[in-house]
Amino acid sequence: MQPNPNEIIRAHIWVKGRVQGVGFRAHVEYHARKVGGITGWVRNVGYDTVEAVAEGSRENIERFIEKMKEGPRASRVDESRVEYEDVTGEFSEFGVKRSM
Repeated sequence: MQPNPNEIIRAHIWVKGRVQGVGFRAHVEYHARKVGGITGWVRNVGYDTVEAVAEGSRENIERFIEKMKEGPRASRVDESRVEYEDVTGEFSEFGVKRSM
C-alpha cells in the first residue's frame, strides 16, 4: 500500500558537517516556508550539527528533508539522520530556535 502524500507527519532531523557560519538555519527556515505548510523549528547543536523538527504533509516533509540534506552552497552535510515521531500539532509556524 502506498503512503498517503497528504498524511500529516512529524520528522526530527539532524545534519552534521560544515553547517555553522554558512547560513544553514536561514536556509532551512526559508525552505520550510517555500515548500509551505510546514511548522516546527531549527537550531544549532554544538559546533557541527543542526537539528530540526518539522510537521506537515508527507509530501512536503519529504521535500523539506531533501532541501535540508542539500544545505546552502557554502555548507557540507556529511551525515544526516531522520526519526519519525507522533504528530503533536504544537507549532503554528516554522522558526529558528536558540542554539544549544
